Amino acid sequence: MDLDFRVQLKEVEETYPEGLEPAEIAVYIAEKKALAFVDERVQNLVITADTIVAYKGEIMGKPAGPEQAREMLTKLSGTKHEVYTGVCLAHRQQVISFYDVTEVFFKAVTAAQIDYYIENYNPFDKAGAYGVQDWIGFIAVEKIVGSYTNVMGLPTEKLYTALSNF
Repeated sequence: MDLDFRVQLKEVEETYPEGLEPAEIAVYIAEKKALAFVDERVQNLVITADTIVAYKGEIMGKPAGPEQAREMLTKLSGTKHEVYTGVCLAHRQQVISFYDVTEVFFKAVTAAQIDYYIENYNPFDKAGAYGVQDWIGFIAVEKIVGSYTNVMGLPTEKLYTALSNF
């Protein structure tokens, strides 16, 4: 996007209140992450984001380990799911939040393919246990409806527009 930026990480518990819709969850966690940067917001624009996968009413965040990753990928195999990313822009007291949603269609994958992915890639830091830009995305994602960068974890098209209007 031709922007001058630096990546800075802070530990934030990715929990949320009961009863929120998927888009609300993604935005809630993105805003929660922005709160961790309250001091940095005085001098800098802070951009935070959080991505979740929604499948038949179930919210899938990052898997805790190989077994949970296997369970998630097995559920997503041969189905359609939605990827939501909440984004928060914060500078001083000004805060703007938004989200994007993309439908992802997964073809059926075998248990051996799922195991290969878990053993050779890093599904543990990705919502739904997969990266669309990884091997599993190349072999299993049949189509998407919406933003590819949203599925990667940051809807750059919407972010650019939001930054232009900030």
